[in-house]
Amino acid sequence: MAETRATIPDRDVFKAAEVCEIAGVQSYVLRSWEQEFPAIGTSRSPGGPRLYRRADVERILRIKDLVFTEGLTLAGARRRLEEEEDTPSAGAVVPVDADARERLGEIRSGLRALLDMLADAPRKKAGAWPPQPTLPEFEGMDGVAAPALGAKKSTKRKPARS
Repeated sequence: MAETRATIPDRDVFKAAEVCEIAGVQSYVLRSWEQEFPAIGTSRSPGGPRLYRRADVERILRIKDLVFTEGLTLAGARRRLEEEEDTPSAGAVVPVDADARERLGEIRSGLRALLDMLADAPRKKAGAWPPQPTLPEFEGMDGVAAPALGAKKSTKRKPARS
């Protein structure tokens, strides 16, 4: 994956024109990205100039890389950024508190109990479960065997009388 290379000046806050120059995009592109990614940019006061933090500029460069280099749509770039933020980096240790550890232990022991129950359950032959009910034939009042309920009737037509 080839990333967009840009030098970000050593400052904390940038104006929109500076961000456009750093990223190499037009102002209308930056504004459309702000609409798609609302977390980008902050303003000092309502109606004040749009300001961007260093992290915003880095994110804008990542968006540019995803859109122009990898060919993703803005929606695809948003999904990718969300995945990258949700996924801890390789080798990162996620701290787990004692309460969460205890709940995980309970879940693990419950799953083991289920596995043990399944291992002890008798095996059924394939296709034999669930058993299909059968209805026996019965004799009518005249002593003739009647077909079981649900049996198909003959579809032959009687010849027409003239």
